[in-house]
Amino acid sequence: MAYRYFFKRLIDLFAAICALLVIWPFLLIIIVVLSIANKGAGVFFTQERPGKGAKVFKVIKFKTMTDERDRDGKLLPDHERMTKVGRVIRSLSIDELPQLINVLKGDMAFVGPRPLLLKYLSLYTPEQFRRHELRPGITGWAQVNGRNNISWTKKFEYDVWYVDHVSFVLDVKILFLTLKKVLAREGISRDGVVTTISFDGEN
Repeated sequence: MAYRYFFKRLIDLFAAICALLVIWPFLLIIIVVLSIANKGAGVFFTQERPGKGAKVFKVIKFKTMTDERDRDGKLLPDHERMTKVGRVIRSLSIDELPQLINVLKGDMAFVGPRPLLLKYLSLYTPEQFRRHELRPGITGWAQVNGRNNISWTKKFEYDVWYVDHVSFVLDVKILFLTLKKVLAREGISRDGVVTTISFDGEN
């Protein structure tokens, strides 16, 4: 219990500071590359997401798509706006690195249920809503057990299981498995889908 309520946050804070101090030159390079590849659309993507207790915060990611629109002013489909650079960055999960800032701020943890869209909140069952008992994570138990290649129902089962079994050993295991999957580029998206399909309360 001490880990869940105190040491987990302390370790996250220390690790986020150390990680940013080490990788900031790499992040600077990514910022320069994306500023060119995104055709003026910006480098960072922010979006409101529900965190611990469903409290809303802005998640930060590297932007992997342009803002190109059709003749009617509507954004083009994701697969048409995704740049070649963005595809590589996404496949290596580099787009998630700015979330280290969210960890510093206390919005997120290194490990926890992934922060999803606000519009999904009203669709959760009481059991699924329990995923908000902890800070959301950059990675999580669902991510190392299929990521975007499993059903939403299964993702939520993994999220709630993690909430009930959180521990230092489990977090270390998840981080190790995450690194392994990132290097293997596993589970980035479902077949035929650039990002992931939306949750409709059933799938």
